[in-house]
Amino acid sequence: MFHLNSIQDLTETQIDALISLAEEIVRDKAKFREACRYKTLATLFYEASTRTRLSFEAAMHELGGNVIGFADAASSSATKGESVADTVRTVACYADIIVMRHPKEGAPMAASLKSPIPIINAGDGGHNHPTQTLADLFTIYKIKGRFEKQTIGLCGDLMFGRTVHSLIRALSRYNDIEFVLISPEELRLPDYLKEDSLNRSNVTFRETEELEGVIQELDVLYMTRVQRERFFNEADYVRLKDRYILTRSMLRNAKEDLAILHPLPRVNEIAVEVDDDHRACYFSQMLYGKYMRMALLMNMLEVSL
Repeated sequence: MFHLNSIQDLTETQIDALISLAEEIVRDKAKFREACRYKTLATLFYEASTRTRLSFEAAMHELGGNVIGFADAASSSATKGESVADTVRTVACYADIIVMRHPKEGAPMAASLKSPIPIINAGDGGHNHPTQTLADLFTIYKIKGRFEKQTIGLCGDLMFGRTVHSLIRALSRYNDIEFVLISPEELRLPDYLKEDSLNRSNVTFRETEELEGVIQELDVLYMTRVQRERFFNEADYVRLKDRYILTRSMLRNAKEDLAILHPLPRVNEIAVEVDDDHRACYFSQMLYGKYMRMALLMNMLEVSL
């Protein structure tokens, strides 16, 4: 039995296989309509979510499966003091696979140690978000056709951004990747990630506080919001929340084939006027995420046609 807690749990070969399966699903959706018939997905979301939860539910329904679960910890027995371990043991009596989001780092990992069925981490605090990374990778692959020889700009909250952390871990495995880390000093990428993922893999990277000064170099621009829920000090959040706002005028110097990604939700960091630019890929990114989650569910449930 396999649990997905981090993108590092997947090898490059496994990621490539998931991408191939997702592409097959895109080409022939009807072929997969009953792939997970009689299978049940449980969504345990202790933290707010729109895209991740709904895309998993849509993925399971489109595979012919069933969905149960909760979208708010307040509606679960967690309010009565039930442990995560007891919750997953209970839910495992009713489901074949669990998707869990939790505000505490490591909670899905702890749950997986007690779970008799597979668990997928759908985000744990500021730590990991492997299925968003799968969506990001599929988007980059569909638009660029490769992962190698890309200059990737990561902009915004690099300190707490779990989507950024997971994406760096994934792309650091590929050749000729260069990262441009764009953030205020207070929200720079944690040192442990620079050491474990970038320096250890000899990945080229540089840090800057200015987006406009580097946008013309980028093949991919990954924007992130400053996450209010990760701040202990409201004044710090207010001071930093609008530090980066991508506008149409800023794209005049950008490459014509730049891919603009964002895990969403956005607040102010991408102006609405950018949505009509052909380089804006963030809504396609959400659709690609559904297909990658369909492939992942089939893989972890060991379903084949």
